This record gives sequence, structure tokens and C-alpha cells, in this order.
Amino acid sequence: MNVFERVEQSVRGKGVRIVFPEPTDARILRAAVRLQYDQIVEPVLVGDKEETIALAKELDLDISSLELIDPADYPEDKAQAMVEEFVLRRKGKATPEQAREAIKDPMYFGTMLVQLDIADGLVAGAATSTGDVVRPALQIIKTAPGSSIMSGCFVMVPPSEEARTLVFADCAININPTAEQLADIAQQTVRTGKIFGVDPKVAMLSFSTRGSASSPEVDKVVEATRILKETSPELDVDGELQFDAAYSPIVARQKVSDSTVAGEATIFVFPDLEAGNIGYKIAQRLGSYDAVGPILQGMAKPVCDLSRGCNEDDIYRVAMITALDALTD
Repeated sequence: MNVFERVEQSVRGKGVRIVFPEPTDARILRAAVRLQYDQIVEPVLVGDKEETIALAKELDLDISSLELIDPADYPEDKAQAMVEEFVLRRKGKATPEQAREAIKDPMYFGTMLVQLDIADGLVAGAATSTGDVVRPALQIIKTAPGSSIMSGCFVMVPPSEEARTLVFADCAININPTAEQLADIAQQTVRTGKIFGVDPKVAMLSFSTRGSASSPEVDKVVEATRILKETSPELDVDGELQFDAAYSPIVARQKVSDSTVAGEATIFVFPDLEAGNIGYKIAQRLGSYDAVGPILQGMAKPVCDLSRGCNEDDIYRVAMITALDALTD
């Protein structure tokens, strides 16, 4: 059973409600219809009702059984409850008038549905920038207890079942995380890996392996590794490691033969966004790995950000992942 078969088996028929605040995108609408038909999730479409119905007719899709909420038509008593919660979550940074204006935006409205437990998670980004997906989540849902930041990972599914599934982070959010933030990102990514049945062996990546080079950049990874070992002694973690030492058993035997992680790593924590983003795209394009994500980590409730280049299948799978996250304590 591959990774997605396991995810599908875990979420099918559980009635997890996932918000899609971009229903006037054809890819989203097609995926939502499939997701409901296959009983993977219960889609909640949030957007302009007339435009969504017109698009469905154009695509010859039956959306009559899908829940479709137009923020402009939302009942006043429910809208007022949303406004009050918005003001509360913003802690003085938004007036009721500003809150009421904000929730006219499907992205903010959908985020509020998740915050109020009317829905279990949100998937967006097909037609919206990462910043516009992340901003409402950080303002309203906020990070989970124990997490100082949000981060973004990709689950890297290998082209053959003989190879191991990998998780790369942070490839989406934090440009130059500190040592403390890198340790936090590693802990978040371990949790994501476990959701997918990945046995977490954490490699803290650098251009140096165990002191083969010296620089402030290397020192940051060394310090992050120290923090992680101190705060999470139960984790199997090593660093600083170069990618080849972390991934290849042959190189690991040559460079760090005493390591229990090197050559067998499954969780790869990159030192900065530049390295992480380039790294996952190289694995995807040259290594034929299927890059699923970015999965937003460290949030109190599940939110997933799609790539604007995503296709219908990508949306379908990310929705499954979001549902599984919602079902996982």
C-alpha cells in the first residue's frame, strides 16, 4: 500500500469538512466534486454563488449536493458571531467594522469557519498567493501551542515503492530561520512525517558534515541540532550533515560511520528557504519524486497552501492530507 492509499483509507467516510475558498477555479471545482463522490471529504465551497454555479454549468458538473456558502448571503446572526470572534482573535488590531469588511473576503471567511469549528480545515492557493493564504491563518488561527512559527514542508513520494518516502522542510515560508526556529521546524516536520507513517530520522542539513567546514551558517545548524537533542531527546537526529551523507548509506559509511541517521534519513531540514525550495524542485524534476505540498505546519488547525501551478489531482491529494491532519491529535 503506497502513502496515498494509506491516507485515503484513513480519511474515507469520516465526514471531514474541508473549506475551499476558490470555487470559481475549475481545478478546485472538479476536485471538490470528486472528493465528495469518493467520500474522501465533505467540501465546503466559499465564494460567489452565481459565479460558482455558472462555472459548474460550463464544466458540466453537478454541484447540487455540495455545500456552497456565499459570504454576502450569510445569515446575520452567524456573521455577527464571526465578527466577534475575529475581533477577539485580533486582540485589538481590528474593529468590528474592519472585521465585518474582512470576512467579505472568502479567504478570511473560510479561515473563520475553521476557527469556529464549522469546518475542520482549509485548502487554498490554486488562484491565490501563499501570502494571502497564510496571512488570515496566522492572524486568526495562529500557531499551535509549543510552536513559535509556521513552516512549510513537502512530502516527497518516490517514483518506485522500493525507495523511501521523504519529508523536506522548510521549503515555503521562512527565508532565514534562526537555530531555535530550525529546531522548531524539525519538530513540526517529525509530526507531519508520522502522520504519513514515516519513521522519523532527522537530518539537519548543511554544506558541511560534522565540522568539515566552518562558518556562521554551519554554526547555526550545529546549534539547531544541539537544541533539538536537548529539547527532544527521544528523536533520532544528526547534524550538521551534507545531503549525500544524510541520504546515501555508502557516503554515510565513509563520512559518519557512527551515525544512526546518516544514510537513512527521512526528515530533511534545510538551513534556509533558498536551499529548501531549490532542493525539493531538484528532487521533483530530476529525481522524479512527487512533491506533495506545501503542507503548512505549526498551526493550531489545519490549513494547506496549494501551488498556483497545481492540477486537479494535486488538490485532491492535498485535501486528503488536510483531512488526515484534522483527524490526527
